[in-house]
Amino acid sequence: MQINWFTVIAQLFNFALLAWLMKRFLYAPILAAMDQREQQITAQLTAAKTQQDQAHAAHDELTRKTAAFDAQKQALLTAAEADAETQRQKLLAAGRQEADDQRAKQLKALQESQATQQADTARQTRQTVFALAKKALADLASASLEAQAVAVFVQRLQQLSRADRQPLLAAFQADKKPMQVQSAFALTDEQRAAIGTTLGGLLGAAPNLVFTTSPALISGISLNANGFRLAWDVADYLVALEKAAPVPAPTPSPVPNPEPHAVE
Repeated sequence: MQINWFTVIAQLFNFALLAWLMKRFLYAPILAAMDQREQQITAQLTAAKTQQDQAHAAHDELTRKTAAFDAQKQALLTAAEADAETQRQKLLAAGRQEADDQRAKQLKALQESQATQQADTARQTRQTVFALAKKALADLASASLEAQAVAVFVQRLQQLSRADRQPLLAAFQADKKPMQVQSAFALTDEQRAAIGTTLGGLLGAAPNLVFTTSPALISGISLNANGFRLAWDVADYLVALEKAAPVPAPTPSPVPNPEPHAVE
């Protein structure tokens, strides 16, 4: 069999031309489309990876912020609880102090009221006792008791100091009116003479005396001259004794022990 080389070469040329044409117009667009698709897929995968990384980062950031928020919230709650407890303790302390102050004020007022009542009772008792004593002495007053009063009065005149004599002497020299001598009972001549002699020795001259009686005097005697008065009277003595009598100290009331405050 004889080979036709022209035919073989023509067929090879046709095959090469067909291959070039197929590559140029068929395979090239397909390969380009495949490359473009691959690039798109790669870009999408890259974008997806980027989004995934961003999502993980956002998740981590959110987790961090959530933990920080929880820690801050817990710190605020702890601080608020501590502040509330501090305020509660302050309010409790203030309430206890106010209650103690009020209790102390009430106790002081009660003690003052009791002291006042005791003082009033003691004063009324003294007044009653001295009033009864005055009445008893008035009932027992007699001429013999009056004689003792005159003797005491004369003794007081004799014991006047120089300073105490000056008002008496000034009253005697300023007014020549008779000096008034009052007594509960009528004095005897001897008693009048004793008073006159004593006054004469003090004044340097015999005074003009007028003797009168006064039932208001209880076994006493008084000398009045131009505003000057010297007297010794049981009633005056009782009044002075009553004023000088010590006032009994009020008995302190038992102070109740305050109840212990409950710790909340």
